[in-house]
Amino acid sequence: MEMEERKYGVYICQGCGIADAVKLEGLEKVTRKGGKIPHIKSHEILCSPEGLEFLKNDAAAEGVNCLVIAACSPRVKYEEFDIPGCLIERVNLRELVAWTQEPQHEETQALAEDYVLMGCAKIKKADIPVGAPVEIERAILVIGGGVTGLTAALEAASLGQSVVLVEKEAELGGLGAGLFQQTPRTYPYQNLEIPVVFSKIKEVLANPKIKVLTNSEVVQTDGQPGLYDVTIKTNGKEDVYKIGAVILAAGAKPYDASKLGHLGYGQSDDVVTNWELEKIAAEGKILRPSNGKPAQKVVFIQCAGSVDPDHLPYCSAFCCGTSLKQAKYVRQMNPDSLAYIVYKNMRTPGQYELFYKHTQNDPGILLTKGDVTGVQVADDGSLAVIAENTLLGEKIKLEADLVVLATGLVPATVDNPVINLNYRQGPGLPDLELYQGFADSNFICFQYETRRTGVYAAGAVRQPMDMAAAMEDAAGAALKAYQCLDHTAKGIAVHPRAWDLTFPDPFMQRCTSCKRCTEECPFGAIEEDAKGTPFFKINRCRRCSTCMGACPERIVNFKDFSVDIIGSMVKAMDVPEEGIRIVAFVCENDAGPAIDAAALHKLRLHPAVRFIPVRCLGSFNLVWIADALSRGIDGIMIMGCKYGDDYQCHFAKGSELANYRMEKLQETLDRLALESERAQFFEVAISDFDKLPKLIDDFVARVDEIGPNPYKEF
Repeated sequence: MEMEERKYGVYICQGCGIADAVKLEGLEKVTRKGGKIPHIKSHEILCSPEGLEFLKNDAAAEGVNCLVIAACSPRVKYEEFDIPGCLIERVNLRELVAWTQEPQHEETQALAEDYVLMGCAKIKKADIPVGAPVEIERAILVIGGGVTGLTAALEAASLGQSVVLVEKEAELGGLGAGLFQQTPRTYPYQNLEIPVVFSKIKEVLANPKIKVLTNSEVVQTDGQPGLYDVTIKTNGKEDVYKIGAVILAAGAKPYDASKLGHLGYGQSDDVVTNWELEKIAAEGKILRPSNGKPAQKVVFIQCAGSVDPDHLPYCSAFCCGTSLKQAKYVRQMNPDSLAYIVYKNMRTPGQYELFYKHTQNDPGILLTKGDVTGVQVADDGSLAVIAENTLLGEKIKLEADLVVLATGLVPATVDNPVINLNYRQGPGLPDLELYQGFADSNFICFQYETRRTGVYAAGAVRQPMDMAAAMEDAAGAALKAYQCLDHTAKGIAVHPRAWDLTFPDPFMQRCTSCKRCTEECPFGAIEEDAKGTPFFKINRCRRCSTCMGACPERIVNFKDFSVDIIGSMVKAMDVPEEGIRIVAFVCENDAGPAIDAAALHKLRLHPAVRFIPVRCLGSFNLVWIADALSRGIDGIMIMGCKYGDDYQCHFAKGSELANYRMEKLQETLDRLALESERAQFFEVAISDFDKLPKLIDDFVARVDEIGPNPYKEF
């Protein structure tokens, strides 16, 4: 919403040590003179009921609709300082000044004054964000009819949404339907259960909100959240369905045991996988496939191909519990039999520890730690399992009638994208290279999220897990899909900026079709037309502003965040002729909270540094460095999330892109005849708050050693 008539006001809080740290009259003076905002008021505790009443009454009485609130971090008191119809800019005097600086020092005063000036500059360039509501389709597509897909469909239907459930096989159930029994799900975690998937199938088939399509596959998914056109082929016939959000619950498949010849698979019929043993148990007896005789000694080999750089580098999560369960099969079906479990690490998290301890108490179930080096197959068909590095430190040999390989899981999407997106970035979801095809959930604390907005991965297609975990995953994914529909309809961004009403508004007349925005967008929100000109699929956009940082023409803007807005904040700072001035551009998701945490612990931060939060370092535009250096600022810090295999960026590639752009900085600095060390990139995790003071002090010391910016004199 463009504000036709603006009236500005600055409101300063005196509480939380702010009035003790700075001279309020000095703030008021600089606001009137440099900020050019005459309407300035202060209150003892601005966030108190009395303070909020004062704030709102004064703004209404004076007609103030653009408020600079100089108080605490914008990460707190958001609802308290939200005034409908008004543009609000928060200036953080508590954490960045009162709690981290020496009280009543001239540098502390200068710091506070700069933050107020920067806030005044920003609010004059910004506008009130207003979403763009759209008519959407409320249906949710669930791909996969296993326990995850069935649960997701039921949860979505319980939220009042219509569901289209697609299953490639003729019957629902997935891998879970092939189980003889299931590990315990209820206290005291001792008794095996009928697989829950069968009751889920009955519930789904009886639910009128769920349309089930078996013998079906997704041929193409086109469009964007709220407005997908999904082509589904059923028994050879194709139909297009209008869909709002997608839950990918395609599940996983067992690892190919034919690759495990060193463990005897393929060399003896009596070496089977854990999945094959389920079929054997379903017949009522544990018999040797080679001769049909009862198996008296059964050896289970854990991590068969798992946690192995030559096969699967990860743990498949369900195998330990499955082998404990199957050892009980062996003992229940033949009380005279013995079951041996040879494990690398026994992993039974949470309440499954009770099941593990209960199974240990069976005298016919023997567990030992060891690395299985091979399975010997004698001429008479007898088997022997060889293991090293046992608990006794000795090499052991276990004779067996039957060997069971606890094989792991690989996602169903490894060789098949399943969802078949019609995106320029490809038909599948970006996956985790380290974990061979599992959907990249963007960040470990954002379960279900993928890097394709509106598509939520759940269950074993996201990461290895058992059925109980998969059902919890499905419920979470259904809630995220529902939230996506709700936000998309209102024109609000989805996670992680789930409050954001802004959207990119590019000035396309200046677009050169360089393709940097389409290539760097982490969420596939920008497509290209036949001429190669980019255009936004707005509902896919998560408002990270990576496109803004990528664009060399600086044509991408948001109502309250743009290259010009941040540049104006940099230019608003007072740069004295003497002394060092540093500006730090900080990611709002990791570095920003780390700074707040340092303040909470009352750690001292160098007063020469001015922090400017940005949505993501992907939004960082190199022109800001030119703005800062030409202004006379002596050094620039860019502080963001860790990146690499264990990345922590909320927007997947922000820090990595910023670092890449920084590598191109040398040419710019050479052109300005300045040292490249004046601008540096730093990885800062949210937990690194205690390291910040030294990191900042070391950089300031290095800039001081280099000397003042020669552009100061201009």
